Amino acid sequence: MTGCAGFVGSHSTEALLAAGHLVRGIDAFTSYYDPAIKRTNLSEALSHPGFELVEADLATIDCDGLLDGVDAVLHLAGQPGVRSSWEDGFEDHVRCNITATQRLLEAARRQSTQRFVAASSSSIYGDADSFPTSESVTPLPVSPYGVTKLAAEHMVTLYGTNFGLSTVSLRYFTVYGPRQRPDMAIQRMIRSSLGGPAFPLFGDGSASRSFTFIGDVVRANLAALEADVAPGTAVNLSGDEIVSVTELLELVGTLTGVDVPVDRFPSQPGDARHTGGATERAAELLGWTSSTPLADGISEQIRWNRATTG
Repeated sequence: MTGCAGFVGSHSTEALLAAGHLVRGIDAFTSYYDPAIKRTNLSEALSHPGFELVEADLATIDCDGLLDGVDAVLHLAGQPGVRSSWEDGFEDHVRCNITATQRLLEAARRQSTQRFVAASSSSIYGDADSFPTSESVTPLPVSPYGVTKLAAEHMVTLYGTNFGLSTVSLRYFTVYGPRQRPDMAIQRMIRSSLGGPAFPLFGDGSASRSFTFIGDVVRANLAALEADVAPGTAVNLSGDEIVSVTELLELVGTLTGVDVPVDRFPSQPGDARHTGGATERAAELLGWTSSTPLADGISEQIRWNRATTG
């Protein structure tokens, strides 16, 4: 498991351990957000006898040694952030999203890894012409971040089709829930509503997103590690509800009981106008559908925020 201390990674680590698996987790604890948050995410896993933590950078570590004795890889590590991927930030995105993925794939091929599941992103679609967007739509990213995630996904597919490595790419559509990264929209809205700084609203609020609850994503991650799928398969993971940023602000305010204060800014380069994924392929290949209504998932995230911030 790479990126084991992150939002999706820590939840997935706990689920794998609970299912009786041994987990070797790797994380670089980068400074994109406070590494102390990531260490807190791992507090439960670190007390489990089946968990081994490796603190290292995938772009430099001996990946063959890392995968020695490993049956399957869940590759969640990467450099997030659409707005930070322009200018000087692009180099980190290339290094963490493309170079690290290629090095890990090479090691997986040499070590005869049985399954390689990688986190991709809805950002690869950019401003798609159709919604919900199916996996057959030609990706056309609108940010450097999306470009690097698409390149990494292409790499995963290439190692599947050329070398027979059993690879799966999971295209996440805006994952939310307890432990969500502090820079992500729902987390910032909740913190704003609970007394934090005003939420920075870029654009007029009409942009819309499909949101996928962390528990649903974890179920898909585990299913993808074992499902009978062809090498190079790509699958959308998307919630059923698509809401605008304005509607999301209203929903968070209703659920916390306090309107979310907003500071308004112009639209930013690289922000897709709308996202929403078709999930028929996920249902067919993984037996997966999202099951958490948006209001229920946000309510759980609000409870977690209140419990962890006092």
